[in-house]
Amino acid sequence: MAKHTALGKEGEARASAYLQRRGYRILGRNVRSGGVEIDIVASLPRILVFVEVKTRCSLRAGAPEESVDARKCARIVQGARSWLHEQPRSFPRVRFDVIACELDSHQRWHIRHIPAAFDASG
Repeated sequence: MAKHTALGKEGEARASAYLQRRGYRILGRNVRSGGVEIDIVASLPRILVFVEVKTRCSLRAGAPEESVDARKCARIVQGARSWLHEQPRSFPRVRFDVIACELDSHQRWHIRHIPAAFDASG
């Protein structure tokens, strides 16, 4: 497995654990729907949350969350709509979050959670 792929998988695992510690229920990881992969699908009471996880070990390319541009948001919304269409139940509220994971030069993880980072309108 390539180093960046392993780093991304570790970031997703840490993001899932972070959410669980805060009371989220993880419904799925690396969920594919409508030709789109959604990193994490989670829920809180009465809220379904689609989470995009971005992981970096350096800020040379910018902060992880900066890579979630309008095009990426539109793809995630497309996948979320497809996933929702496949579900037997409806959800009263849907939210799109971003979790930025950084591994610093001292091998310490830093996690930033951005709730409602974007909405379905882009």
